[in-house]
Amino acid sequence: MRAETHNTVAAIEKSLALLKKRIGWETATRRLEEFNARAEDPGLWSDPARAQALMRDRQTLADAIDICETIARDLADNTELVELGEAEADDDVVAEAEAALRALRDRAAEKELEALLDGEADGNDTFLEINSGAGGTESCDWAEMLARMYIRWAEKRGFGVELQSESPGEGAGIKSAAYRISGKNAYGWLKSEAGVHRLVRISPYDSSARRHTSFGSVWVYPVVDDSIEIGINPADIRIDTYRSSGAGGQHVNTTDSAVRITHHPTGIVVTSSEKSQHQNRDIAMKALKSRLYQLELEKRTAGIRQAHEAKGDAGWGNQIRSYVLQPYQMVKDLRTGYETSDTQGVLDGDLDGLMAATLAMNVSGKSRAEAQAEE
Repeated sequence: MRAETHNTVAAIEKSLALLKKRIGWETATRRLEEFNARAEDPGLWSDPARAQALMRDRQTLADAIDICETIARDLADNTELVELGEAEADDDVVAEAEAALRALRDRAAEKELEALLDGEADGNDTFLEINSGAGGTESCDWAEMLARMYIRWAEKRGFGVELQSESPGEGAGIKSAAYRISGKNAYGWLKSEAGVHRLVRISPYDSSARRHTSFGSVWVYPVVDDSIEIGINPADIRIDTYRSSGAGGQHVNTTDSAVRITHHPTGIVVTSSEKSQHQNRDIAMKALKSRLYQLELEKRTAGIRQAHEAKGDAGWGNQIRSYVLQPYQMVKDLRTGYETSDTQGVLDGDLDGLMAATLAMNVSGKSRAEAQAEE
């Protein structure tokens, strides 16, 4: 077996070992049997929230076991094919098996990374808010580009995207927009995107074709389900209704259907303007609960003051990532050092590499560059 193939096999074995360690492989089968036994209890659904949590945990464990078994089986089959092809001097068989091993290495690495999404709310749907920052019309256009980027990323993963509210910019783009992204680990993936994003390009709005720098900020917080209790004192909130600005038919904008909720203790403001007033109120309250839950998660880890300071204003010196389109092509994450020259791909939603680097850093405490330097 060639050295390159040995290295591929070793990488797969390493990912598989980490996956097994993550789920506690020695006891995984026994725990799944216990889940199955509890799921057959006729009284389970007397408490729907507890039943749903149990079924969700059971499916997560079952999926993890299946992933490990599939990777192990494919590794054994293709390694055997390589050895058989080499023994019979069949280069076609060897080449086909080696290609399968390389694909398996990539798939195992992806599953290893997904296994790191085991935070308290990582598996939840997420709310995504985008706001234009310093830069006027340029930044409103940049905010719309960011929205398009995340929508395309979500659609590529098969996630659902639902617009919650939108405020158009003056002349171009958007001042702000809020979305609900629905899919497995939506919050776990997108939480790495929270912060200020900086764009450098030749302005399409400048007749002198000068370079401009624009900023936009991104907020990400998990959708909380009914099993998580978030207490809100009615005296702490103010609910305002206003006229929706969305496009529509003959009677559009004739009633004050949009809803804005302000939470006085934290200063959080959430809006919804896409449906009836009753639905908007429900959507906005869910968004507020999610924001408050996000604050609690941040308090448990690094403290809410530090989290807000890290995010900063949407302007110079606070960005987490730079997107440079002129005079060269480069997207660079300033937290991890990860960079790519495929700027168009990133803007079209190819964000997995950037997200993965941040997720790995959050787990290890080191950037990819630092980790490589130690090896």
